[in-house]
Amino acid sequence: MIENIDHINIVVKDLEKSITFYTELLGFTLFRRARLKGEWIDKVVGLKDVEGEVAYIRAPGGEPRIELLQYFNPAGGYIADNSNANTLGLRHIAFRVDDIQGICRKLDKGEVNFYSEPVTVPSGVIKHEAGHKTLVYFLDPDGVLLELAEYK
Repeated sequence: MIENIDHINIVVKDLEKSITFYTELLGFTLFRRARLKGEWIDKVVGLKDVEGEVAYIRAPGGEPRIELLQYFNPAGGYIADNSNANTLGLRHIAFRVDDIQGICRKLDKGEVNFYSEPVTVPSGVIKHEAGHKTLVYFLDPDGVLLELAEYK
């Protein structure tokens, strides 16, 4: 039986740049780092001669943690369609916030490109117990689709 979500993995091109983005712009906390190498990780991920580094971050509200992982060997590629909202598979991570406008202003100074201004979901579409939902999509430095979600 599943107990909880343990973590979410994001493969990144530049670990330091991603750590800065998630900690300084989004407010996550870096709490652990590790080098990944050896037969054990090769078996887990199904690749040969894996070398990488992982950084674990968590939101101020706690778990689940996010695992930022940079592969030095073998290097992976970028698939542009993964940044599109309609591409099949795991598509975005939504972060609950209490001041969407304030966070958008902060991210805008960090040169983040948003898909739109924050949009409030019409009340007739979905009724959320926490209130009306306002959301906005944007991309991280590696083109990972992210969402800010505010309920009022």
